[in-house]
Amino acid sequence: MPRRHVVISAHNGVHARPVAELVRVVQAHPHAVTLRTSSGAVVDLSSVLALMDLALAPGDAVVLETRESQDADAVLDTLAGVLDPRA
Repeated sequence: MPRRHVVISAHNGVHARPVAELVRVVQAHPHAVTLRTSSGAVVDLSSVLALMDLALAPGDAVVLETRESQDADAVLDTLAGVLDPRA
């Protein structure tokens, strides 16, 4: 299963703008994408509220994961770029 380990560097953490971008990308992908925090919480990235409830901040480590597909790597790379724009 494709996955990306990401340390969040987005300014002010994951607030409304990055969340909207993450959800937009995931909704265009045919398979579910999950985000797992270092504390073990797992959310579906198509849910704005679930993602906002995590209150992710710069320096938090997360794992993005989706099913194997032709565009899985590209989707995960795009999502990682939203969370860690410095990469």
